[in-house]
Amino acid sequence: MSQITLYLDDEIQTLIEQRAKASGLSKSRWVAEFITKYAAQEWPQDCLELAGRFADFPLREETPPLPADTSRLEF
Repeated sequence: MSQITLYLDDEIQTLIEQRAKASGLSKSRWVAEFITKYAAQEWPQDCLELAGRFADFPLREETPPLPADTSRLEF
C-alpha cells in the first residue's frame, strides 16, 4: 500500500478529523473513500469530446405532442 503526504491548513485538517470521526473511520480511510467516491465522478475525456457531435439527435421539441387530458368529472 502506498502513502502520500498532504499539506493541509488547520481548517481542512479539523474538517477531515470531524468527518472521519463522525463516520467511524480513520482519517486515512475516510480520505481514501472520499477520493474513490468523488474522483471517479468525472466523465472520461473521450466522452466529453462527443458533446455536440450528434447534429441529428432529436430535441425535445421534435417529439410528438402528448394526447389531450382526459375530461374530469366536476364536483
